[in-house]
Amino acid sequence: MSRKTTTIVAIAGLAFASTMFPTGKAAVAMAQTASAPADDQPAVTEPVELVPETLIAPETPTIFVSEEVVQPLASPAASVLTPVLTEAGSLSELVGMVDTAAMLDDELHCLAGAVYFEARGEGLAGQLAVAQVIINRSEDGRFPGSYCGVVAQPGQFSFMRGRQMPQVRTGTAAWTRAVAIAQIAHKGMWESEVGNAVFFHARYVRPSWSTRKTRMAQIDTHIFYR
Repeated sequence: MSRKTTTIVAIAGLAFASTMFPTGKAAVAMAQTASAPADDQPAVTEPVELVPETLIAPETPTIFVSEEVVQPLASPAASVLTPVLTEAGSLSELVGMVDTAAMLDDELHCLAGAVYFEARGEGLAGQLAVAQVIINRSEDGRFPGSYCGVVAQPGQFSFMRGRQMPQVRTGTAAWTRAVAIAQIAHKGMWESEVGNAVFFHARYVRPSWSTRKTRMAQIDTHIFYR
């Protein structure tokens, strides 16, 4: 074999050995190239645990119904107030529909007593207006917060004897009407013409304070203000 041929074979053998057994920087480069993931395949860093098909819970099937499903509504709570007697076509008719035989508590007795002594000679609308003023006062911070407190307030009602109400003749038709009017006003069963009035006086007098108030209505012998 000639020297030239020997040299070529030696060079080829060296290249083959370098490829099969790299060392140094070449070995590192080849290791990095081999460990790098391909561009189109993501690297897997953790093993994936396969769950047997028998352990996978089946999905709940969707059920379709052909009829309307109606959920029952809760029955409304019973009202604590007496229902409004809307059947009445007039205040007079409503007065006749109210139960006046039931026992009155102290507050309703004060309200009915004020109607009886202050307006028993008035028509039903006038009696209702007096009752409404007493109710309005009890809800206004400038006055006592109860019917009895409003009626007993000094200097407000001329029929009062100090803080005491005179004896009522309970067996009379006038008292029966006053009781009915008091209940109607207390329960809001009929709207009064005086609205939110809190003052009134007899029409044959003219107190100085009346010029500073808003006049709401005049019913029978009384004029009402806010």
